[in-house]
Amino acid sequence: MTRPLRTALFGAVLLALGGLALVTGVLPAKDAATLGARVWPILLFVIAITVVAELATAAGLFDWIAGLAARWGRRRGWLLWLLIALIAVVSTVFLSLDTTAVLLTPIVIVLARRVGLNPLPFALTTVWLANTASLLLPVSNLTNLLAEQHLGGIGPAAFAAAVWPAQLAGVVVPLALVAVLFRRDLAMSYDDPGPVRLADRRLTSAAGVVLVLLVVGLVSGVAVWIPGCAAAVVLVIAFALLRPRELSVRLLPWPTLLLVCGLFLLVAALGAAGPGALLERLVPSGDGLPALLGVAAIGATAANVTNNLPAYLALEPTVHGLLPGLALLIGVNAGPLITPWASLATLLWHERVRRLGVGIRWSRYVLYGCLLAPVTVVLAVAALWVVKAS
Repeated sequence: MTRPLRTALFGAVLLALGGLALVTGVLPAKDAATLGARVWPILLFVIAITVVAELATAAGLFDWIAGLAARWGRRRGWLLWLLIALIAVVSTVFLSLDTTAVLLTPIVIVLARRVGLNPLPFALTTVWLANTASLLLPVSNLTNLLAEQHLGGIGPAAFAAAVWPAQLAGVVVPLALVAVLFRRDLAMSYDDPGPVRLADRRLTSAAGVVLVLLVVGLVSGVAVWIPGCAAAVVLVIAFALLRPRELSVRLLPWPTLLLVCGLFLLVAALGAAGPGALLERLVPSGDGLPALLGVAAIGATAANVTNNLPAYLALEPTVHGLLPGLALLIGVNAGPLITPWASLATLLWHERVRRLGVGIRWSRYVLYGCLLAPVTVVLAVAALWVVKAS
């Protein structure tokens, strides 16, 4: 059974359980309606950004950007790696962590092999930054879109202004670990891969223009589903005119949608069943550094035990105020680096890595995560607290 089919089946089971809770009255219909009104813009954005990312990849835009990085790397492995890390950060911030994990990973693996470098540090860089660099904007992560609503709809500029210290730590710490673990591989020089051959420069150019305009729209403050849908429609029209065979219902992320909808509904049902009072007692309160570290630690632990999305949904009602809310985000975004199921992006990344023959055992991944997650979460929370307290 393929990973998308397993994801879809698991999502369908969760959706059925949530539906059962709704029918039996465990989840009140009013609460379900409130949840639907909250999440439909998020789900619409997920559909739109997935279509945009898939069509931009089919247009060769990411291949062109990676090829450009190879030329700018001047045959130095460490410089190419830093450029790939920059691309991963930008992709995660503006196009979401799933885009980086799913679409950028195979491109950088193929590029590393083309130039004769070990692909593993490049692959780990993409998956770690996909998680830890997903703090800066609401569009970077589904949890951020939910948190933006919980924090009163503060908008992308205010969101970024609040969380940038944690984002900086979330970028620097994973890069430092990769630099230490793979210092010999990154010290190597590489062969010039030559120019990237594009199947259709018109589509590549169109995708580039659409992505630039999309970024502007995403940081403008309007509801993110509006520029996302507009970008998707423009690219669909461009492909319909120039390469219609690329258009298919498979562009739509049905497995992910089923899973996310199932998680939303089931967590809402569990919340209505009454464990909220217990969670309120477990989660620390206050804006002091120990309390913020406690909130982030509980978020990271819950994400690694279950998954970052249900962990955030379950814990969100227990945090009050800007700093505790951001500490929870740090825990569920930068913390799920240990178990493979802690983040959907990690599972999707591993599927791509496995298909491309890059060998990394889950035991090794977990070991790295046990080193990376605590340090990243602690330093990100500390950076947030120091800047906000000063």
